[in-house]
Amino acid sequence: MSYIILIRHGQSVWNLENRFTGWVDVDLNENGRNQARKAGELIKKKKIKIDLYFSSLQIRAKNTLRIIQNKLNDHKNFKSAWQLNERHYGSLTGLNKDEMKKILGEEKVYQFRRSWDLRPDPLDKNSVYHPVNIENYKDVPVNNIPDTESLKDTYERVINYYKNEIEELTKKNNILISAHGNSLRSLCKYLFKLNNNEITKLEIPTGNPLFLELEEGNKISNCHYLDPQRAKDLLIY
Repeated sequence: MSYIILIRHGQSVWNLENRFTGWVDVDLNENGRNQARKAGELIKKKKIKIDLYFSSLQIRAKNTLRIIQNKLNDHKNFKSAWQLNERHYGSLTGLNKDEMKKILGEEKVYQFRRSWDLRPDPLDKNSVYHPVNIENYKDVPVNNIPDTESLKDTYERVINYYKNEIEELTKKNNILISAHGNSLRSLCKYLFKLNNNEITKLEIPTGNPLFLELEEGNKISNCHYLDPQRAKDLLIY
């Protein structure tokens, strides 16, 4: 048996401000750091060895992982991949979600946030929020940097990376992945075989580790959030 732990980064500065963040490289706030510390303590109680760590390329996910590693007293190197980044929200990036509900209507904002294949308008490449203008992404090939994404787009890049770089490793290793609400929703869609309607209902809480037990053949035998007080409905368990 092996284990996968999925964790959405702790609360970020823009999470608190209720802004569409996407690929903007926003750090954790103090509450987010506390969530990461608690996550590390909960993982430590499982008393399992984490063999491999993965993170998105974004600072909020990387710092969440570093805080967890500090709690585990395990400072091995981890692999950061842009393919595990949050969904790019296009022209919505940086805008307040409640303000956009007033402008576009609640239904339209819900569609942008939860629909499977609807993309917001592209973000202008001259925007300071566009990834081409963010130092953290200078080594990402320009043709791989999106202007906007649907959840379907996010799913395709996340799952392509997972299949090529992680899936085979889960057979013999315990793995922790620190990423984002939509990149982890994408991964859960693949792992739990959720349909396009079910994935729109799946919500991943910040800073609460999702613990998956794998049997032979990578079949999930059990899964649960380590903090039951902050758990969300997984739809499948």
